[in-house]
Amino acid sequence: MKKHSARVAPLSACNSPVLTLTKVEGEDRTRENVVGSTDAQSAPAAGAESSSGRRRLHCCIKVTAVQVRKALWGVVMVMCVCSSWAGSTQLAKLTFKQFDAPFTVTWFATSWNCLFFPVYYIGHWCKSAERQTARQRLRECCRFFGDEGLTPKVFFTKVAPFGLLWILTNYLYLQALRKINTTDVSALFCCNKAFVFLLSWIVLRDRFMGVRIVAAILAIAGIVMMTYADGFHSHSVIGITLVVASASMSALYKVLFKMVLGSAKFGEAALFLSIVGSANFVFISFVPVILYFTHVEYTGSFADIPWAYLCGVAALLFAFNILVNFGIAITYPTLISLGIVLSVPVNAMVDFYTCDINFNTVRLIAVFIICLGFLMLLLPEDWDQCIIRLTTKLRKRDDPAEAGAETAANTSLNWRGRGRTSLSTYAR
Repeated sequence: MKKHSARVAPLSACNSPVLTLTKVEGEDRTRENVVGSTDAQSAPAAGAESSSGRRRLHCCIKVTAVQVRKALWGVVMVMCVCSSWAGSTQLAKLTFKQFDAPFTVTWFATSWNCLFFPVYYIGHWCKSAERQTARQRLRECCRFFGDEGLTPKVFFTKVAPFGLLWILTNYLYLQALRKINTTDVSALFCCNKAFVFLLSWIVLRDRFMGVRIVAAILAIAGIVMMTYADGFHSHSVIGITLVVASASMSALYKVLFKMVLGSAKFGEAALFLSIVGSANFVFISFVPVILYFTHVEYTGSFADIPWAYLCGVAALLFAFNILVNFGIAITYPTLISLGIVLSVPVNAMVDFYTCDINFNTVRLIAVFIICLGFLMLLLPEDWDQCIIRLTTKLRKRDDPAEAGAETAANTSLNWRGRGRTSLSTYAR
């Protein structure tokens, strides 16, 4: 059995939320060998045909079982991603009622990224057949940054910029929660998928797809309608601007990662995120201190800080990032993305019962078209061909008589062709 390692990319066009699993090397070769051996062993005897048929049936059953298992894991992942993302958003909103310090919350939550590599190593040690020490695994993952590993030059040119984009994304998102309700924030943040497509198309020269252009237009239209829903009040406009800026920073982070660093294995991605969290803790810790003493983000004493809410927000965001970044190992990326968009109706239900929100027609239409655009961006690149093949299969099922007539006609034509060939052979 050939060993292979999955590689993940924090952005591969628009087909996944954060990470994608690339094609397994050797898979096509194995399939070709299986087909070739089947053809070589095929014989006119009925016994050989029945045995090959049983092999194919067994293979189909095996593939179906794998797909069902991945789909079931996907349902679990959808629920976990949705609950962690919606829960962190709602809990952050509650935190600001007692602790109005968005940058401090961002710094505290980002520092939890230090735990990514330890969590990955525990999973590696439990699952991998060839167990490596933590130092060996760390050295192997450091090759992701180049032959020399993680040097100061690599850190300041390839890691630090992404750390700043990470902090800006979360800070702007939390600032937006202070201005507008969680339903609008979670819906508008879904526009980052459209921004990713536009940036990938312009910067990475990704394939042009009309359906994704339509999805991007729907996202922009949703932003405008969301602004109009509250009558262009300054408070609402500022909040919408902040969350759109957060979505833009998220898209820029993903596209630049793909352009600068390319794809990464699970261990390399975990190490990268741990370095981002460690750098945030070491180099950015002075900023919350300055904000505290300048009374920009001031609390009376450490006892007044709602540590339960603060740790809850950080833990839920950490769980969300683990699910989004490494959930691709057990299920399909599309299902993970579906969990993100399903957090919008969850937040809407919570807002409906807990706060005074006006769900007017314009707001509902804006939320709907943004979510529709997000779902359209989840369509695979060959979605039109899949629909054509599905339609063709359905037509053949609906018209079995026509299919039988076509088969009989083709068979008669083949026999006529064979008859002509044999006559010409005898004539020679």
